[in-house]
Order: sequence, then structure tokens, then C-alpha cells
Amino acid sequence: MPYPHVLLSAAVSLDGYLDDTGPERLLLSGPADFDRVDEVRASVDAILVGAGTIRADNPRLLVNSPERRAARIAAGRPEYPLKVTVSGSGDLDPDARFWHTGGDKLLCTTDKGAERARALGLAADVVALGPGLDWRTLLAHLHDERGVRRLMVEGGGTIHTQLLQQGLADELQLVLAPLFVGDPKAPRLFGPGAYQGGRLRLTETRRIEDVVLMRYEPTAPGTGPLPAAADHHWLALACELAALCPPSRTAFSVGAVIVAADGTELARGHSREGGDPVVHAEEAALAKLGPADPRLASATVYSSLEPCTRRASRPRPCARLILDAGVRRVVTAWREPDTFVAGADGSGLLAAHGVEVVVLEEHEEQAMAPNRHLPGF
Repeated sequence: MPYPHVLLSAAVSLDGYLDDTGPERLLLSGPADFDRVDEVRASVDAILVGAGTIRADNPRLLVNSPERRAARIAAGRPEYPLKVTVSGSGDLDPDARFWHTGGDKLLCTTDKGAERARALGLAADVVALGPGLDWRTLLAHLHDERGVRRLMVEGGGTIHTQLLQQGLADELQLVLAPLFVGDPKAPRLFGPGAYQGGRLRLTETRRIEDVVLMRYEPTAPGTGPLPAAADHHWLALACELAALCPPSRTAFSVGAVIVAADGTELARGHSREGGDPVVHAEEAALAKLGPADPRLASATVYSSLEPCTRRASRPRPCARLILDAGVRRVVTAWREPDTFVAGADGSGLLAAHGVEVVVLEEHEEQAMAPNRHLPGF
């Protein structure tokens, strides 16, 4: 089920605090960075904060620039992004500025929280997501029912922590401010708990007056049937590799990437790589690793097309190669059609041998694109 692109945005002190314990909000960045945040807000479909942030900071969460608001309108978008908050209890101040500034507002809450929120008369659309709050249900609702494709999350720390721990954050934009808070009672950006392993990928650093913006993307694959944000990154890369294949009238163009559990790319390949007219993508990638590589047992294979189960050109199909390598998780975008092999079911063969197969159909169009020259496409 597709979710929005989730962008976490925060500013912290050098010792990792979001704020101090004083009565006024601690301003960690300056005018230039506030303007950057305004630019990011103008680019997204929705902005989300937790109920705790509304209670503590009473934010408005607006796009302040008239020019940026005008550009949104000219592009056929609402003047302001949808404002979203999350509360299990639904107990929120109906006079908070969040409800009375900007465009549309949405409260996502529990069944009981919805009863309380409606009784309070909050100036928002109240959506009950069930007996408890579940981030995947919430993100799917925003994507499917509200048309949100890019979601900016501005806090607080509990929400940032939960989204990262559940592998649902696609990007972290972190501003580091040159000061210390030092108060253990002050709120921190990230809390304790089990995070995904591995290092995040640094995609940008930028000096903005006296603060530094750092942008990171997670790299570690998911560990089960539920996709992590990094799964989308790696599968999109596999689809890009498929576009490198020399066109063929008798075979698919496929790309593959093998990624270790800590997010390290181990190998990549694509169909007909290196002038071999019959090599398959997964075969090409696996050939670059030793068969006894201990990282394969916990690795994920990303393939733009599900691994094959029958082929005439080589004795072992790709699904069998993956099983023999000891890989236990495969992520693919596209189930193999009957173009060359009737009833192909690589996913079924892998699953029958205990491999976790995840199909992310939202990448199917990208996977199919290099194959449009084939019959039936």
C-alpha cells in the first residue's frame, strides 16, 4: 500500500535538544533557516505535528511567503498545505492557533478520541483510525483519501522517533544549532528504542548563517513483509538499472541490487550486462559476490521484475540462484507476465522455500518502462 514521501524536519542544539524548559520557545535557528523551512512547507502537500507540539508551542504552521502561496495557487494547489495533527485522546484546545490559521485541518485520532474531539468542536476534519493509532494506517489514509504525496513532519520528538523506528521516514532534514541546552528535563529529538540498523546516507550539507543543515536518507532494508522507506529507494535504483539494458525482442530488461542488512550495497546488475546476451540481472549481481559471503543470509535482493523460475539460456533460473545463495528476502516491483513463459511465478517459488517476498506495485510503471518495445506493451 503506497504512502506519502515522509520528510522529518527538526532543529536541535549541539547536545541534541529540541528546546529548553523555559516558558518561551527556544529559537534554534535564524531568519535564513526559517525562510528555508517556509520554502519546504510550500513544496509539500501536508504538514504534520503531534498534539504535544500544539499544546507546547501553539504553532500556526503556515507558508508565510505570499509569493510561494501564489505559486501554489498558480499550480492548481491549495494556498496552504493540509495541516495534520495526531492525538490518541482527542483532548486538544479548540482555541489553539493551529485550527484557526491557514487552510484545511485534519485530526487523526482513535475512535474514543474522535468522540471527545467532536464534542470539543475542533475546527477540523476528525478522522477515527480505529481503537489505536497506527502510523501505516494513518499514512495510507493521507495518501489514498487526502491525495498527500509529500508529507512534512515537524515534530515532536516522539513522532520523529516512532517514524524512524518503524522505517517510515524517507528523509531527515536536521539543522544543528551552535548552542547547548544541558537540561535533562528538556525535550530531545530522538528517544530510546530499537532503530533500524546501519548508517544513514548523507545527501546534503549546507551552512545557513550560523547553523548547518544536514539531509539524510535511511539505507537499511526492511526485515519482513512490511516495507521500510529504504526499500523504495533501492527498488527505484533497480528500476533505473533496468533502463541500462540493451533492448531485446526476446527477453525482459531488468535491474537488480543486493543490499546488506545494514544498508550497504553489495552488488548490482542488469540484463545483458557486459555484452553477455543471456545474463539476467539477479544472476549478474550475484556473480559479483562469493557464494559463501556471510552477508547474503541477511541481505535483500531488489529486482525490478520478479526472479524467473524457468529459462532456456542457463541451467539455473534466478529464483534458484537466490535460494542457493541463502538470501531470505526479495523485493520486486512487477510480477512476470506470460510474454515469454506461461504461468511464471518466481515469487511463489521463493515464498514456498521460506523467502519473504515483498511486491511494491507502486514501482511497476517504472519497471515496465524499459520493456515497452515488447509485444503486448
